[in-house]
Amino acid sequence: MSTNEKLRNIAIIAHVDHGKTTLVDAMLKQSHVFRANEQVAERVMDSNDLERERGITILSKNTSIMYHDIKINIVDTPGHADFGGEVERVLNMVDGVLLLVDAFEGPMPQTKYVLRKALEQKLKPIVVINKIDRPDQRVDDVYDEVLELFMELGADDDQLDFPVVYAAARDGIAKLSMDDKSDNLEPLMNLLVKEIPAPKGDADGPLQIMVTTLDSDEYVGRVAIGRIIRGHAREGQNVVIIDGDSQRKSKIGQLFVYQGLKRVLVKEAPLGEIVAITGLGDVSIGHTIADAEQPEALPAINIDEPTLSMTFGVNTSPFAGQEGEFITSRHLRDRLFKETETNVSLKVEETDTADTFKVSGRGELHLSILIETMRREGFELQIGKPEVIYKTINGQLCEPMENLSIEVPQEFMGTVMESLGTRKAELSNMVELSGYLRMEFTIPARGLIGFRSEFLTNTKGNGIMNHVFHGYVPFKGEIPGRARGSLVAFERGETTAYGIYTLQDRGTMFVSPNEQVYEGMIVGENSREVDIDINPCKKKNVSNMRSSSSDEAIRLTPPRILSLEQALEYINKDELVEVTPKSVRLRKVILNKQQRGRMRKSSK
Repeated sequence: MSTNEKLRNIAIIAHVDHGKTTLVDAMLKQSHVFRANEQVAERVMDSNDLERERGITILSKNTSIMYHDIKINIVDTPGHADFGGEVERVLNMVDGVLLLVDAFEGPMPQTKYVLRKALEQKLKPIVVINKIDRPDQRVDDVYDEVLELFMELGADDDQLDFPVVYAAARDGIAKLSMDDKSDNLEPLMNLLVKEIPAPKGDADGPLQIMVTTLDSDEYVGRVAIGRIIRGHAREGQNVVIIDGDSQRKSKIGQLFVYQGLKRVLVKEAPLGEIVAITGLGDVSIGHTIADAEQPEALPAINIDEPTLSMTFGVNTSPFAGQEGEFITSRHLRDRLFKETETNVSLKVEETDTADTFKVSGRGELHLSILIETMRREGFELQIGKPEVIYKTINGQLCEPMENLSIEVPQEFMGTVMESLGTRKAELSNMVELSGYLRMEFTIPARGLIGFRSEFLTNTKGNGIMNHVFHGYVPFKGEIPGRARGSLVAFERGETTAYGIYTLQDRGTMFVSPNEQVYEGMIVGENSREVDIDINPCKKKNVSNMRSSSSDEAIRLTPPRILSLEQALEYINKDELVEVTPKSVRLRKVILNKQQRGRMRKSSK
């Protein structure tokens, strides 16, 4: 066994919004990756448009810095539970983790989830208590909470003896004690080099690389990214790609390593290095790239299974093809199956109909990010109601449960508890944090569908909620669905101010005047339980007593505009969300009013 002392591989893991990407920014800047006069965007690792808009990390990414003569490969990981698959597979590439914890919030559900995965793989942890510059920081309490979390997760003695660094990532400061003076990240970097083990393995043995990430390049095709577990890789080397029991011969085209934010072409890469390889053809995540003479497979990557599914179908509304570029089932099928190559937590299945696919993922956010990405690429599609994936365990029907963490001002505690009670949630813990209450629940995953928008309404936007997968338990019983019906347009046309004005008393409208609607499109929410067919295109008759210009005096209540996530949460089983590059519309599965009536009667 040999050790590559000039290299360290680490992943940065944390709950969402605890400062992972900001810390990577500071490390890159202080290691002089950028020129002195270079304009650098904030959160430079969040390169995807959606990541920038939402302020979250969706895809794990690699970078590297030089500290003295030691190269440190850094993997920035997502903080949302829905993208846990990204975290699970990249932990195979590293020897240690920096666990970031907010100096006020302390360990949160996702902290627990990613730390469990890291401890299972026997990775060396360094705890970074971040945001120590917050006026409400409670560093000592947070340290105790982190220690309790390690003990709860069954950390061994070596892992329990974790080093701690106190940091303000935004200011690029780290120190080993709160009393120390520091104006840079040197204490963190020194500790990292000292504590994180260097990659070990047989440097002269036959090559083994585990593919953990895929990228694509329009010039060279698919790029396989992984860590050299044994031996060393060379440009032009003959290799064997191992997928389970099947093997095929291939050849390394170009070989890249990471320097800063760039990939640099090299002739050879040593043991432990994280490399990007082109020219391997049809390679996927979990495959082993092995020596051609002595091919040996590495253990497969275990990824938690999806818990939520939706149907993705071709857009069949009367407005289909008006805004999108890709509208056929072939386009949709190719795009979804291509996504499964890089998105390991996603599962796509064919259904009885050729133009509909069942897509399963980790949660609503996981799937809605895919939908949003596809609509920006020019796809038109229609999405069915999210449904949880049940399992039969020991002859008993079981459903997925989530650990839900909620922070609310104390005056909203009653309404939130009442709302969660109807959704079969069980309170497991409650802590008071300077005017806020943090409550922890276990709740069926289906109970969370549609809860976010109701929660924000109940707390007047002051609540924070996070959830992470808990496990499967026996079915908890029925949960009541949406309490209100839909207002459905019964003819195609353009909405008018007069038509909407006459219907305002019926409920909340989703459309404004001068919008195109079609028969079967949902244009509002009824104030009662039943669906009503209405005509928002109604015009005021002009007579010698009235003129049409008197419409100007009409006062309309602003419509409720639903985002993609809100629309997915809102719909019932007999409804769909129509998604195009420019619009998100709600509609009935059966558009014709008479057919819907017949279906209702036959189902009674």
